Amino acid sequence: MKRILAVDDAVSLRNMLCDCLRGAGHDVYEAGNGQEALDQLKAHKPDIVITDLTMPVMDGLDFIEAARKEPEGQGLPMLLLTTETADRLKQRARAVGATGWLTKPFDPDQVLKLVDQLT
Repeated sequence: MKRILAVDDAVSLRNMLCDCLRGAGHDVYEAGNGQEALDQLKAHKPDIVITDLTMPVMDGLDFIEAARKEPEGQGLPMLLLTTETADRLKQRARAVGATGWLTKPFDPDQVLKLVDQLT
C-alpha cells in the first residue's frame, strides 16, 4: 500500500482517480490546487503525487517546482495528469522536475502500473 497525493480542481475527475487508487488498496490524500497540495505534501509525506496541470491558486507546474524545494519533495515521483499535449508545456514540466506526463482521460491500468513502477 502506497500513500498517494491526488491533485485536481475538478472534483469528478479527482474522485475517479481516487476511486481507482483506493480500489487498488492505496491510501489517497486529496487536494484541489497546488497550494493545498503543498500543505498535504508536508502533512502526509506521500510516496507519489499525481497532479493536474491547470488549476486555480497554484497550477501543477508551479506546485511541482515549489514541492521540489521542500524536503518532502526531494526525489518524490510526481506525475502530471492533464488534457494538455503541447511540447512547450512538457519541456517546462521536465525543467521543474516532473517525473512523467499522462493525458486525460486516463487509463486506470496505466496509472496503477506507473504507481507500482515509480514507488
